[in-house]
Amino acid sequence: MDISAGIKASLAGRYASALFDLAAEQGTVTAVEKDLETLGAALADSGDLAALTTNPELGRDLAGKAMAAVAKTLKLSALTTNFLGVLAGNRRLAKLPAIISAFRAIAAAQRGEVAATVTSAHPLSDDQLAALKTKLTAREGRTVMLSATVDPDLLGGLVVTIGSQRIDASIRTRLNSLAQAMKA
Repeated sequence: MDISAGIKASLAGRYASALFDLAAEQGTVTAVEKDLETLGAALADSGDLAALTTNPELGRDLAGKAMAAVAKTLKLSALTTNFLGVLAGNRRLAKLPAIISAFRAIAAAQRGEVAATVTSAHPLSDDQLAALKTKLTAREGRTVMLSATVDPDLLGGLVVTIGSQRIDASIRTRLNSLAQAMKA
């Protein structure tokens, strides 16, 4: 499994790696990944839930009970529910967003996938996204999971980010480079 040392070295990465190993043993990686996606969406949507995970005044037992209730409401698997209890017991609920992100990265690496973000000045059509995904998959040698965003400030072109690599083919960057060249 190709997991970066940075993920493994971080606190969130260690928790995510432990959860991934347990899920892999039980054959529930996909279920846990869906649970964490649901939990991540709930954290983003609910200010109260986000506040619960970051409240230092909340005791371990109370935080554990609250997270168990949240898990029951969201219909999370037993492994995910137990994991949330461990996080509450270790006072690590505040790291939940980073743990979710690290788990996604570990699961994607296990499947041989790499995440990429494409930013364009205008929304790309499905055909354009499919063609870009095909080219990036061929370039990377593994499946690329593409997410698209729109930034009108680019003026035109694309900015593709794959891991720590950035391919900037935007008109904004070209114009800035031209302006810098004209100053010299």
